[in-house]
Parts: sequence; C-alpha cells; structure tokens
Amino acid sequence: MNKHLQLGVVLTLGLVLAPLSAGAAKLVSERGETAITAPSVAPEQRLRVINDKDPIPVTFKEQPPLVPHKIDEYEVNLAVNKCLDCHSKEQAEQKDSTPVSESHYQGSDGKQLSSLAPRRYFCTQCHVPQADVAPLVENLFQPAKVVTTK
Repeated sequence: MNKHLQLGVVLTLGLVLAPLSAGAAKLVSERGETAITAPSVAPEQRLRVINDKDPIPVTFKEQPPLVPHKIDEYEVNLAVNKCLDCHSKEQAEQKDSTPVSESHYQGSDGKQLSSLAPRRYFCTQCHVPQADVAPLVENLFQPAKVVTTK
C-alpha cells in the first residue's frame, strides 16, 4: 500500500472507532429506562381550547386556519366527517360557520370537483384547535401582516 492510502485507512478507522472508546458519552433516552417494547400510554389531554366565535386569523399564505372550538369528540373516519355537518357548502350558511375552502373541491390535477376532494377529507390532518397553553420553546415569530380568509 502506498503511504497516502495507509494514512487514509488509519484516519478512517480512527473516526469510526473513536465514538466506541471508553471515554465516549453515554446516550440517554427521552423515555428514561422504559424499554422500547413496553406499550405506550396516551397522555390524558387537558388542553383548554379557546372557544371563539370569530375565526382565528392566519399569519401566512396557505396556512390551514385554526379551529376556534373543541373537536375532541368529533368523529372523522371513512364513513363519517363531523366537521362537514357545519362546514360543508350546503350547511355553512345555515349554521353560520366558515365554509370549506374552494381549494378543497379541487382534485390533485387541479380540476374542480362537485364534492370534497378525497385528499382533503380528513380535516384534522391540517386543521387543529387553538389551545391556551404555554409555548414549548420561546417563539418570537411576528407575521408580516395578518392574512384574511373567507
């Protein structure tokens, strides 16, 4: 072997084996000593959802609007979508609620559909309720301007 190749092999082995040395810091799991095979238990949700009458303004273009009411009892599955009881085109005016956006009636090819697009059916994939909670990390985000939607 030439000297450059030998040096490269030695350096590579040093980089690979260095973390395995006795002086390397031990990794600590966020789940503590609980084995990964142990079943997880969903935490009890005790969020105080803000129940406003007016929609919460969005702060950037294409932001999914926040839900200004509780939805934890809403059923949304292949057979039922409780959100559409108030927010469908047919019901929104009668229920005095915000109708589903026209963008939700477009297929993935951009063509207008007569019913809600299947990819937009599961509302809670994008829309979440606004909760009164302390931020997990400091957040200094300031919107350039408030975007209004209707």
